[in-house]
Amino acid sequence: MSNSADSPDQDARPARHFRWRPVRLLTAAVFALAGLIFVTSFNTAKGTNIRTDASMLRLSDLIQERSNKNGELEESNGTLRDKVESLAGRDKGASQAEKAKLKALEKAAGTQRLKGQAVTVTLTDAPPDATAKIPGYPEPQPNDLVIHQQDLQAVVNALWLGGAKGIRVMDQRLISTSAVRCVGNTLILQGRVYSPPYKVTAVGDPGKLKKALTASSAIQNYMLYVNAYGLGWKVDDHKAMTLPGYSGTVDLHYAEPVE
Repeated sequence: MSNSADSPDQDARPARHFRWRPVRLLTAAVFALAGLIFVTSFNTAKGTNIRTDASMLRLSDLIQERSNKNGELEESNGTLRDKVESLAGRDKGASQAEKAKLKALEKAAGTQRLKGQAVTVTLTDAPPDATAKIPGYPEPQPNDLVIHQQDLQAVVNALWLGGAKGIRVMDQRLISTSAVRCVGNTLILQGRVYSPPYKVTAVGDPGKLKKALTASSAIQNYMLYVNAYGLGWKVDDHKAMTLPGYSGTVDLHYAEPVE
């Protein structure tokens, strides 16, 4: 039988304190962070797939949104321009010669509406599954089946050479500073974006305009792709067509040498 002094009472033992080890602290932190991410994701998604949510804007959506905004601004600018011209017309100090000169300058600048006989050229992409229609031609590459910048520019240049008094591309009037640019298979014209089919309308003598189109070497090259791969080409006559006046900004910005 052992002595009670040799068997210390259980209450006399030193108390064991629970210590947080670094590994346990790290594990707890990881679980806490995972829980926070889960809650945040749930509140954000609201039951939808946040990876493929249609509300996430793509770059093309942003470009189209900006194009639409530019169109609205152009319409607003045109309305303000009409008001300014109306107010300027009340000025009795200008002579008839000055008024006639101003009207001629406005007509040449393309800021006034233009009416007359016209020709419209329509260019369209070929079907994506198009194949060579002419023996001896290679099977088309993707670039062979879409309208390019040089194709649109060739049409515009030919119509000017054919004596066009004014040209409209899609719904916009061209002026001396207009630039026809294509990115991929989309047209960017004066801050707005367009997709094919592309329509180019010119007011002038239809016979001369169509003759200039036929004589263009660039268009002759384009017609090879029309016949071989099915690119779209259509020319329509109009007995009477009214082109809108250019309503965008006409301010020119240029560099000056440093004094």
